[in-house]
Order: sequence, then structure tokens, then C-alpha cells
Amino acid sequence: ISENSPIFLKILMMKRILTLLFILPFLCLFAGGQTITTGTNSHIDYSRLLRIDTLVNQYIQKGWIKDVVTIVVKDNQLVQYKGYGYFDPSGKKPMPKDALFRLASQTKAIVSVAAMTLYEEGKFMLDEPIADFIPEFRHPKVLDQFNEKDSTYTSKPAKRDITFRDLFTHTSGIDYPGIGSPSMKAIYAKAGIPSGLGVVDEDLLETIQRLAKLPLIHNPGEKWTYGLSVDVLGCLVQVISGMNLEDYLSEKIFRPLGMKDTYFNVPASKANRLSTVYTEDSLGHLLVWDKNKTGIDPDYPLIKKHYFSGGAGLTGTAYDYAIFLQMMLNKGKYNGVQILAPRTVELMTSGQLDFTFNGVDNFGLGFDITSEKSGARNPRNADSFSWGGFFGTTYWADPKAKLICLIMTQQVPNTHGDLSMKFEQLVYQSLK
Repeated sequence: ISENSPIFLKILMMKRILTLLFILPFLCLFAGGQTITTGTNSHIDYSRLLRIDTLVNQYIQKGWIKDVVTIVVKDNQLVQYKGYGYFDPSGKKPMPKDALFRLASQTKAIVSVAAMTLYEEGKFMLDEPIADFIPEFRHPKVLDQFNEKDSTYTSKPAKRDITFRDLFTHTSGIDYPGIGSPSMKAIYAKAGIPSGLGVVDEDLLETIQRLAKLPLIHNPGEKWTYGLSVDVLGCLVQVISGMNLEDYLSEKIFRPLGMKDTYFNVPASKANRLSTVYTEDSLGHLLVWDKNKTGIDPDYPLIKKHYFSGGAGLTGTAYDYAIFLQMMLNKGKYNGVQILAPRTVELMTSGQLDFTFNGVDNFGLGFDITSEKSGARNPRNADSFSWGGFFGTTYWADPKAKLICLIMTQQVPNTHGDLSMKFEQLVYQSLK
């Protein structure tokens, strides 16, 4: 056939079209950034995955928990996303999978990523003192002696200033109101330092400046102490960017990723999707959360606020958070947008400590990092990154298995919190 003949030209055109159709999905995959898709995943045994349904429904039928949402993403594919139980206390409305959950400490990872976008702009260095931006933190003091009778104390100079890395890794020496050490809980209460949950009208910078004048529980970098470090980090995002934290997260993370259901201030149009918070009585019976007994109004997501707690303030869905984690597994890219550079994601998900923070794991820049030892003893693989929230939400992302999992509840305390660990077991037993 002549190269100029109509038949040859038609064959050549068809060959080019077939080639384009073959490579187009791969071009989209690498050029646009992987997004979560639906479809059957050949690496999942779906009959075994159904064991999750049996497990969760057992807990609900026994009255141990009212409602649950779970989500499993494997290889960028949504393989499980379900609501269990009932959305309302009356037990009439089935739990929707897109229910809004108080994320509490799951806020920390998102704010840590936000801070690292400023790091990538050269606005700060990880080992730079935070006092360069909030001067009240210059020359911090460490608690020495504490008087339980009147909450008075003595302090001594810290060995060095607090750095950004200290905040990301919870090694700053800043403790937590409400759940921290007895001495620092008393000191914070006396100074009016809030935990961040349910706070509405306070000024974030002024609150953090007051915190800066209080003693640390230990020298910066000395040990791991869960505290208000990421609330301070969120305040620094505001100071450095010149934007409030709500607007910064929306502009830099939520809108680019397509996270349409994550807020500090949940809009009135979505109020009917806010899940109920439960607690337990002394016999383990479930009760609706009472703000008069706990001091935290469960409706705080719906109350207009301008205090944005970087450690606890967000509300969102399981799916939105899965998008955020998929971006991290994609080395900072999702929905065609590069939120962070691949090397920055590697930094965030690498152990930063010279010691274990819970006896076995390490901690990155905003995440618990599963160690080799922990990975050898438990289902999730080493280098998985994870955390959870006060009201009963848990997540992890496993780079080796290319897996994202969340189990979301709203119950404090929960004497049957082992459900999340069993959920983890059942996810991994379903992998081929």
C-alpha cells in the first residue's frame, strides 16, 4: 500500500488514535495528580471485606455504640464507604455516610500541612525559634516547683527557645489544658488558657501570647508531650501569612483539593448533617452529650466563631479527610494541584525524634509514624502515618499498601473503643 493512499493514511490515523487512547489514562494519572475513583479493585477480597459490616453491626446491636462511618481507599480506589447505625438518638434515621464529624485533633495534620506550605515559601526554617514571629516566646521558662494548694509555682530558664520543629513534633514542652499533667492543667486553668474545643469569641493571638508567658513542663526537644503545640502553629500561620486560619486553610488546602465539607464554621445549610455526640454513664449506657456536665457545647461547629483552634477546631466528613490523606500518599499532589513538594511530604512522614514517643513509634511533622517494630507486631506497615480525634475518630495511611482508612464515631468515653483496632485487622485481612 502506498504511503499516500487513502487506506494507508486511514490505518495510520487509527493507530495514532488507539495509541492516544492507551496512554491518555497514564498521562492524566501523572500529569493531573491521582484522585479517588470508584470501581472494583483486584487487590481486595470483597467477600472478606464484608466482615467489617458484621463487626460494626454487632457493636451497634449490643448498644455499645450508636453510629459509625468507615471508609477504605486502596490504590486510589474507593472500596468501602458506609454509614452504620442511626443518625439521631430516636433511632429512626439511618446513619448517612456523609455525616459531619467533629474532627478535634485530626485538625492537627491539616494545620501542619498548611504551615509547611509557608515553609516551602521560605517564610521560616524548621529549627528557627518561633520567638522570631511571636516575641513573647523568647527565653521560655520551665516549671520547677508547683504548689497544689494555690497553683503557685517557681520556674527556671529553659535550655533553649522553642523551634517550629518542636511544635510539629509535640516536643515543645507546652502541655494541654484539661487532659495534660495535673500541675499544668491547674496553671492553664488559672490563666484562662482553653483547650481549643468549643472556643468561640477569644482572640487567638492574645491567648497564645498569654500561653507564652507560662512555664513549660520540660525543656524544648527533651521529650514528647501532647499539648497546644499545633494551636501555637496555627497562630503562627496567621501571623506569618497575614490571613486568619480559616481563610488560609480554605484557600491553600480545601478549595484546591475539593474538600467541600470541612469547616471551622459549618454553614447553616449543612447543620442537619452534624452527627450527635454520646457519652457513657457509670454502667456503660449511652447518653447524649450534655454541655452542662462537660463544659463543651456539642453544637460548637454551628456557632459562628473567630477563634480558630489549629489543634482541635475543624469539622468534616470521612470522605474529605480521605482526600487529604490521598494527597499525602500522592506525594503532595491531588486533583491536578501540587499542595506540597514530594520531599516536603517525605519530611512530614519521617520520624523526627531520637526517642520513641509512646514506647514504640516515632513522630513526624504532624503525624504518628509506625516504626519497624510496631509494623512487625500489628497489621499496618512500618512508615504508616496516623492520628485521631478526641470524640472518637481515627485514621491512618499506609504508603506500602497504598491504603487509606478512617473509622469515625462521636462518643467520649467509649469503653468499646477496641472497635477501631478490630476494624484495622479486618481491613488488612481483606487484602489479596
